[in-house]
Amino acid sequence: MNMLSLNCRGLGRPDAVGGLRNLIRKEAPTFLFLCETKLRGMEFRKLSLSKEEYECMVVDNVGRSGGLALLWKRGVTCKLRSSSVHHIDVDIELDGTKWRMTGFYGWPTVSDRYLSWELLRDLGSQAGDPWMCIGDFNEILYSTEMKGGMRPQWQVNNFRDAVDDCGLQDIEVEGYGFTFDNGQEGEDNRQSRLDRALCTEG
Repeated sequence: MNMLSLNCRGLGRPDAVGGLRNLIRKEAPTFLFLCETKLRGMEFRKLSLSKEEYECMVVDNVGRSGGLALLWKRGVTCKLRSSSVHHIDVDIELDGTKWRMTGFYGWPTVSDRYLSWELLRDLGSQAGDPWMCIGDFNEILYSTEMKGGMRPQWQVNNFRDAVDDCGLQDIEVEGYGFTFDNGQEGEDNRQSRLDRALCTEG
């Protein structure tokens, strides 16, 4: 079993859709969580992303931003617990094992970031099976997860406190440590690890 999480930053361009199709063919994920699709459910389903192999749940975009999708391979039992423009939370049964997975998209605006941690704590308060939370949290857990520029320590601490309150642990990254690049050159370049997977013990 493997899973992928990706901030697509819009799937309105043919090259973006082609790149995603190639990624699905190459990695063949059991689960795929997408955020920032910038599409409504009907538009997303028209992309026909290996629909013969995958089922999906979709949350519509709002205006020119947002949009979530969770895809899973046919044969996996996946039941919706709750969803919003910032998350899709499901119960999963696979190979006789029950667990819970949440695809999470944190508020991108700093002034609204506290809403991310309120949502995370609310989800964490719902007792159940072992839990994995993946996605783009739009925040770093440690100051070392940013290259160029600085993050106020209180911002980092607020995310870390929410993770601790939920009993979640960070799954160590392999390969390149940064998942976001602002595309600028030289001293203006900023990179950070905004995407990650968290899980409870068990």
